[in-house]
Amino acid sequence: MKGLKYNAVYRFTVIVSMVIKFIFQIYLFHLKTAIWDRQAKKRWNKLLEEMAKEYRVTAEKLGGVLIKVGQFLSSRTDFMPDVFINEMSGLVDHVPPMPYEYAKGLLQKEWGTDLGTHLKAIKRESVASASIGEVYVGVLKDGTDVAIKVRRYRIEEIFHKDFIALRMVFWIIKVLTAFGKKLDLKALFREFITVMDRELDFEQELEFGKFFKERFKENKNIHIPTYYEDLCTDKVLVMEWIEGAKITDTAFMKQHHIDVEQTTKTVFDFFMDQFLHAGEFHADPHAGNIIIQEDGRVGIIDFGMVGEIKQKDVDHFKLFIQGFILENYDMVVEALTKMNFVLPKADKRKLKKVIEEATEKYSNGMLKEFDGNAMELIDEELDVVMKDDAIQLPADYAYLLRSISIVAGIIFAINPNINIIKWAKPKIKDWFGTKSIAESVAKQYVKNATEPILAYPRALLTWLESGEKDRQWDKEKHFINMKHQYYLLLEITSFIMVIVGFSISAYSINNSLEIMKWVGFIVTGIFTVIFSIILLIHHRFIRKRCNGG
Repeated sequence: MKGLKYNAVYRFTVIVSMVIKFIFQIYLFHLKTAIWDRQAKKRWNKLLEEMAKEYRVTAEKLGGVLIKVGQFLSSRTDFMPDVFINEMSGLVDHVPPMPYEYAKGLLQKEWGTDLGTHLKAIKRESVASASIGEVYVGVLKDGTDVAIKVRRYRIEEIFHKDFIALRMVFWIIKVLTAFGKKLDLKALFREFITVMDRELDFEQELEFGKFFKERFKENKNIHIPTYYEDLCTDKVLVMEWIEGAKITDTAFMKQHHIDVEQTTKTVFDFFMDQFLHAGEFHADPHAGNIIIQEDGRVGIIDFGMVGEIKQKDVDHFKLFIQGFILENYDMVVEALTKMNFVLPKADKRKLKKVIEEATEKYSNGMLKEFDGNAMELIDEELDVVMKDDAIQLPADYAYLLRSISIVAGIIFAINPNINIIKWAKPKIKDWFGTKSIAESVAKQYVKNATEPILAYPRALLTWLESGEKDRQWDKEKHFINMKHQYYLLLEITSFIMVIVGFSISAYSINNSLEIMKWVGFIVTGIFTVIFSIILLIHHRFIRKRCNGG
């Protein structure tokens, strides 16, 4: 069974069937639940919890892309349910370690010599076990402590097999779910592949590490490790060992008399400089990659996952901020549209109203004491907009939003009482430049003076013209669409099982496995019949709807 972990058909079947099962369970729950009372919500949360546990167990067993996707989703509080996030958060720390003998053999192969040639010592137990690499502590011949990152066994092969399954999963989500229709899943898939493939390349990680060290060399509060390039290969990285604790370890800070507020400000400034300017940014800033040292410096490690902000993104974000400064919410919506956050069919007037009301609410005093509670309220406002089919998650900002979310969580975990607005204002001012803001105000003043005073209230007219019949029709149309997608789900599941059965037969014939060959034939035959029956039922259902039945 252990060897199946590296079998492409097995991995594909497990991953795709798990996703189809989840979608099937969700559809079945919605079809059976007519009233969403307290008991229904309780059953719904229990279902989500069970699915999250199954995903985590499967991810820990298979490794590969499932780990990375789970870690990505665990930070997306904007659209993932809490029960799922709580279950996924453990994936950062629960990747099973690989045998030391494999690491030793790989090091000797990559270096072309015994470990003793370069190392005085190395600890057999790894200090970190991630989805792509294992980290060991070693001592160079000159007595320098180093972190040695070794790529996991056959990990590149596993990832590229999983990319095929991930493409199928994205297609299924796009076809069968309302959530999938909100996202540009093709672009998101490309973004996932780009970032993950980059993380597999240790030579690329070395270049990013050197880039960030050079970029922040003047910042005395930040410590980025030195890399020993002569010992680095495409499967091994050797870097300076940074001693310390996780950035969220406030007890460690107290023990060493480290100023918590100053530490929080250091982390805030470091990441704000990346988020506000064009160029690369650290895309995996979880607490394990940010270290607080005894001397108060903040160590930043692991540059495998790095995203990029383009200049056009910066320009759009400036337009977004200008809209808030000028209290011009049309400008805010325009910026969100240019950044591809607004869905084509979204009601922009309604979106503008939600943004305006939320801003007025927080500007009446809440933002002056911006804390974790305010963040939760903002999340609730955003959740309403997301569920109203107005906002989507653009692929270009997937990792940026993830990074911002993680950093915000870390900052508030270290220091819940910080005044983040006070820190952000000078950053935003320097980022804009006084001249840019003055020009924007002047241009907007001229524009406002030439705009018509009155606008035809189309939204109100639409509401008055729509009656109970329309709302009932929408409800029926939603149910019909749901049933259509339910049949489609069964068809796709059956078709995939036909392919799986055929693949088992072909594999068994090539490897002379007589029993498995007949198992494959039986699976193919059964699901071919099931597929045909469901197709016929679905066809009759569509024909009945078209004839007005």
